Amino acid sequence: MAARSGPGRLEARLERERRHAATGDVEIVLAAAGRYLEQRARSVEEVRRHLREARYPEALIEAAIDRIVRAGMLDDRAFASAWVESRDRARPRGEQALRRELSLKGLDRDLIEDVLAERAAGPAAGETDAPGNEAAPDLRAALRLLAKRRSTLDRIADPRLRRQRAYALLARNGFDPDVCRQASLGLAAGPGGREPQDG
Repeated sequence: MAARSGPGRLEARLERERRHAATGDVEIVLAAAGRYLEQRARSVEEVRRHLREARYPEALIEAAIDRIVRAGMLDDRAFASAWVESRDRARPRGEQALRRELSLKGLDRDLIEDVLAERAAGPAAGETDAPGNEAAPDLRAALRLLAKRRSTLDRIADPRLRRQRAYALLARNGFDPDVCRQASLGLAAGPGGREPQDG
């Protein structure tokens, strides 16, 4: 089957949107939401935006979202907690970046603050701090990010330039200046943790 041309694709999309706008069956909207949720976890607002972009009637969108929420398949608190935990584990970000990402997902400001407060209350899942080590979650995340990039940073012979690159990396990932400074200070040692020797 030949691929549709640009105008053909546009006409097909417009026709699909006309059918969506004319539907009166909440089951059709539920099926569309279910397909969207199959890809990954979403916030309520992400699902709402997706269904609005597909041009489903607003009343059916809200009815479908209400049913999905009541069924427990859509939970903003669980979504936000999982998002933060995933970021801390796989792609560490600073609190500023996490707050921005969650806000873009359409989450309520109070909910974001609650989830970030929970993050600050203790170590990340599966992580245990040594007694007396009360490292802030941002510092822990920054150190994990630097550990992931350690081999690249170790190729930089000049300790000052290595710290600058580490600081810039952390700043790009939403860490505040104090955390960037504190985490990058540990990179003064060269590869293998040895302090460079002056001849």
